[in-house]
Amino acid sequence: MLPGVITRAAIHHPHDTQYGGGEVVLDVPPDQTVATLRFLQNHSSTSFRCFIDAFGTDFPDRSGVGQGRFRVTYHLLSTTFNARIRVQTYVDETTPLESATAIFAGADWFEREVWDMYGVFFYNHPDMRRILSDYGFEGHPLRRDFPLSGFVEVRYDDTEKRVVTEPVEISQEYRTFDYSSPWEQVGKGGGVGVDAPKPLEGGGDKKA
Repeated sequence: MLPGVITRAAIHHPHDTQYGGGEVVLDVPPDQTVATLRFLQNHSSTSFRCFIDAFGTDFPDRSGVGQGRFRVTYHLLSTTFNARIRVQTYVDETTPLESATAIFAGADWFEREVWDMYGVFFYNHPDMRRILSDYGFEGHPLRRDFPLSGFVEVRYDDTEKRVVTEPVEISQEYRTFDYSSPWEQVGKGGGVGVDAPKPLEGGGDKKA
């Protein structure tokens, strides 16, 4: 059963851990992800019954290749054999994944985070909603094409006595910029719009 759905297998040797045996990495089709996880959990030769985490990764260059730009990875641990394994699959923006919560209840919040940050939807999930971003948030902030400044900003308006959402405005009022000629605003002190310090009255250093 399992070898028929594996598209790629590799041994990964993490350099940041003391575990020298390496981790097995399996690439499987999106529609076989849950079946693979169930096999790894229940088969006596694997016994990967401990769910560690699930996370997403964005590869924009893979768009249009047919494998999908988003990689979703499930990380499992077998305490019986003291082994770890990663199950990976690739999806695009329009391909949903079946939730693994029916097998591993701990996948709940991790899949919600993948949905919130990358926009990968998990069907059959008991509570598929955002978990880290604010209510009404637009977009998915860990996508590589998401702007660093975001689209909107949230602040508390003291006049209206409520939280308001506005277009992003990055202001630095403590600085003076001349966009036509940035060097004209450099003062005598070498800083932007800052003059050199004035000498003390009476000349010389003031003594106590």
